[in-house]
Amino acid sequence: MKWTESITNPMFRFRRRIATGGVALLALWIGYHVVLGDNGMLVYQKKRAEYQRLDQEIQSVQQENERLNQHIKALKTDPKTIEKEAREQLRYTRPGEVVYTMPADKSLQPAINSAQNQKK
Repeated sequence: MKWTESITNPMFRFRRRIATGGVALLALWIGYHVVLGDNGMLVYQKKRAEYQRLDQEIQSVQQENERLNQHIKALKTDPKTIEKEAREQLRYTRPGEVVYTMPADKSLQPAINSAQNQKK
């Protein structure tokens, strides 16, 4: 049997169509998993966005940590910083000083009054 005769053979065409269909199905299956699979492109993009968000969060926390470390160092060594904290948090004053306090904001008064009334 010659090669050209085998191409025209119906059984050869049938096997060829099955093989072509199988390869097409395999390509579709691989394409599906590349795009939508557990480690596909969509999951990769989500993970990359999450990584960038977490990296920015880490950087901001590190900056805040550095700022707090500098503040701690200043509280341990700088007398002016220690005095400032004592004045603000503990309401310390020097002899002869007078501290003026501003009245509470009027928009907050109803909430404060209602909270006090509930305690009674």
